[in-house]
Amino acid sequence: MSLHEDAVLVLKGYEGQPELRETYLGHLSAHPDGMWKACEAGHLTASALVIAPERGQVLLTLHRKLNMWLQMGGHCEPEDVSLPAAALREATEESGVSGLTLLPGGPVRLDRHPIPSPCNWHLDVQYAALAPAGAVEAISDESLDLRWFGYEEVTSVADESVVRLMEAARARL
Repeated sequence: MSLHEDAVLVLKGYEGQPELRETYLGHLSAHPDGMWKACEAGHLTASALVIAPERGQVLLTLHRKLNMWLQMGGHCEPEDVSLPAAALREATEESGVSGLTLLPGGPVRLDRHPIPSPCNWHLDVQYAALAPAGAVEAISDESLDLRWFGYEEVTSVADESVVRLMEAARARL
């Protein structure tokens, strides 16, 4: 199964945000290259919010290009076999935490946001990743900083999309 086909199945199985889900499915139907950064009409991305429920914390990255506190995530790569695999790969690479596992139940949220041309749109499929007890993070080249924040701190450092993702992930825990 191709990553494109997997994404369609993942989105068809996602029960939340029906209008946005249909936007994503329509995009994939209209753009065979809609999974890839080269698609100028926009492309799917995969991200994961790293959570340590026993500590009441999430791990955020200070994105090097955007200078914003965000969840881990990014573009799908040709070696990714599925959207969940892409999200887990991105979370592991950007957090440096080994042993992450995705929260069961598929995507937690979808978030569509504009980005500078030539790509125009990110259609982000957002997961939550559980950090193992005693997880130790390591900053990546894509980050200016990497830091654990208590749930109550996230609203003061991150934008609404990250806050919504955190709230949805916590509701699923």
